[in-house]
Amino acid sequence: QVHLVESGGGSVQPAGSLRLSCAASESTYRSDCMAWFRQRLGRDFDGAGIINKYGAISYGESVKGRFTISKDKTENTLFLQMNDLTPEDTAKYYCVAELRDGGNCHAWLAGPADFQAWGQGTQVTVSS
Repeated sequence: QVHLVESGGGSVQPAGSLRLSCAASESTYRSDCMAWFRQRLGRDFDGAGIINKYGAISYGESVKGRFTISKDKTENTLFLQMNDLTPEDTAKYYCVAELRDGGNCHAWLAGPADFQAWGQGTQVTVSS
């Protein structure tokens, strides 16, 4: 069964921090590639952070140095630690997982079509 549930979103001030969590079913968590995608108003989806099953990580250019993606195997949970937030980070953030082999798993190559399982998303709003 596919199960991805995001939490931790909310409203924060610029330069603040927020930690997103994604609770996954066991089978989904064991996928070859998981990621945090985001959609800003009026813009295409972009990959914030991507991690494969071996722990290799890549980040979107706009969040490098500020965001950290990680996994907790014990709790089947994917995290996104977001620091030094700016209004440009305001978006709905989605936890996604690859359910079939062969897709891209790198921030500069992967797109939404590479991921078959999507959570419902959690809203992050950065404003003063």
